Amino acid sequence: MKKEIQRQNICNVEANGCQQCSVNGKLMCKFDIKDTIYFIIPVLSAWIFWVAGLINGFISGRINTVQMIFIFSGYIGFLIFFFQIWENKTLCSHCPYYAFEDDKSVKCYANYGIYKAWKYNPAPMNLSEKIQFIIGISIFAGFPLVILFFAGMYIYFGILLVLSVIWLVSMHFLSCSKCPNFSCPLNNVPKNIVDDYLRHNTIMRKAWEEQGYILD
Repeated sequence: MKKEIQRQNICNVEANGCQQCSVNGKLMCKFDIKDTIYFIIPVLSAWIFWVAGLINGFISGRINTVQMIFIFSGYIGFLIFFFQIWENKTLCSHCPYYAFEDDKSVKCYANYGIYKAWKYNPAPMNLSEKIQFIIGISIFAGFPLVILFFAGMYIYFGILLVLSVIWLVSMHFLSCSKCPNFSCPLNNVPKNIVDDYLRHNTIMRKAWEEQGYILD
């Protein structure tokens, strides 16, 4: 039971004090499957449509067998590298959900279940990590679009582009506006809420202030 409570709390506030907390309902402070559903449905919709487009391209002869193998193996290989190693280091290791030493995997709304390959770093992301993350997420979202475009499947490309925009917009309003990984380039949590949270997380606050962050 004690371990379960720890998993749910990413701050110094006791579990029974969450209802009175100043950031309650304003941040995704505890794992909730609904947050994962909101995050993953737009991504899965885009992926399913992309795979359907590739299958159509294969059947119609626009994409041959060797190209299909290269596309799938290359993208799947990138996804494993990106989520388990690259993003895991540059982004996830700075998130308070990464802090629990007893857990071998992350228990957050976005990357639930990935192995914690790095040590938790409560300090904000540095410029290099932010640039790397932007490059990585651009490949993640852009590779399927590029494949469809150069395969001449412009209708599929257009629809996938719309689905990708929907994903970004939904993520902006439903996920990034409440995510406690504040230094992520996509994060848009208001500063007053960030400050309130840091007052409840002494380890993260100390690391941020050492990097020059000032609470209002």
